[in-house]
Amino acid sequence: MSVNKVILIGNVGQEPKITYYDGGNCVAQLSLATTEKGYTLQNGTSIPDRTEWHNLIFRNRLGGIVENYVHKGDKLYIEGKIRTRSYDDQMGAKRYVTEIFVDNMEMLTPKSAASAIPPQPANAGGQPSAATSRPAVQTQASPAQDDNVADDLPF
Repeated sequence: MSVNKVILIGNVGQEPKITYYDGGNCVAQLSLATTEKGYTLQNGTSIPDRTEWHNLIFRNRLGGIVENYVHKGDKLYIEGKIRTRSYDDQMGAKRYVTEIFVDNMEMLTPKSAASAIPPQPANAGGQPSAATSRPAVQTQASPAQDDNVADDLPF
């Protein structure tokens, strides 16, 4: 089994599949789509967008966060390890599965002001990720806020 670190930003392809095990351990699985934008070569040849699908595995606390807050279509930033495993299918053929075991995640989809709990970066150990120390970037101004957003910045 080879282990490599990876960082991905993409969109969730389906509702997460949640499994609970003895002792309350939670595992969430979902697919994440990442897209490399197409382009046109100087000679006029058009190269289309290329979408890759990644199988993500979230354990324990991250699994619980995914269960409660992540939905199909949401944009995620993830850090994790690539792991490839093999198994023999019903016909005896060897099959390979590549999965990403997520260590850190940040939800990038803006939520409405009506959300009870804002998205929080988290890691597998339940500690805030390094992204917590960065100021949150406001993607939409709500009508109730002052037009001068710079006054609210912590630096």
